[in-house]
Amino acid sequence: MLIGLGSLAAFVLVVGIVVSQLPGWHVVQDTFFNIDEFVSSFPQLISAFWLNIRIFIVAEVFILIVGIVVALARTLQAPIWLPIRVVATIYTDVFRGVPTILVILLLGFGIPALDLQGVPNSEVLWGTVALVLSYGAYVAEVFRAGLASVHPSQRMASRSLGLSSWQTNRHILLPQAVRNVVPPLLNDFISLQKDTALVSILGPIEILRRAQIDTSMSFNYTPYVAAAVIFIALTIPMTRFADWLQARTQKQRRAAATV
Repeated sequence: MLIGLGSLAAFVLVVGIVVSQLPGWHVVQDTFFNIDEFVSSFPQLISAFWLNIRIFIVAEVFILIVGIVVALARTLQAPIWLPIRVVATIYTDVFRGVPTILVILLLGFGIPALDLQGVPNSEVLWGTVALVLSYGAYVAEVFRAGLASVHPSQRMASRSLGLSSWQTNRHILLPQAVRNVVPPLLNDFISLQKDTALVSILGPIEILRRAQIDTSMSFNYTPYVAAAVIFIALTIPMTRFADWLQARTQKQRRAAATV
């Protein structure tokens, strides 16, 4: 451990010395790493970041619901459910193929332009809906992979006990599938937390828009770096938690295989 820490410290020191000796480093330092600009913009960025967190929490709940429903719809086997399977397949293909930012633009500007009676024109609402639709398609495929990872004997055994297809999915397959896909789900939600910043293109004052406003006032890009630091402070613990869950799952699987 001491050798590793010493090697890391030496590497960081060498990189720091090399970067500080570059001809344009003082310009980059003043433009992107200005301490005074960082301190002055940080409180406002933290305040604006609460909107990103609210979008993330609301979108996460609905993404899980959409993902589970679409995944279960794609696993329906009876011929009568063919239309539902086709709709679920088209949904996942379309929203996985279209960039999230285009979905946000289409819904955020397109729906209010229709001028429908009783339909809200909130940019935050439609930005959140766009994130739900886009990420719901990815999460649906994660859940479908989790359902496929459950051994077919589980389904056959449950049906032989007289359970219906719904009961089999609800009580047998889905609990096992969810346990199998928790690590990849967390990775998707880490990405979702960052992509909440895309809602800024619709106009709401979240962290990225706040950084853009501060930058336009001072002509200094340090607020963007401060926003990145805030995102990193949230995503790194989530990433480490996802790594820990994945390592624990692999350990449990190895222990089960040796029994």
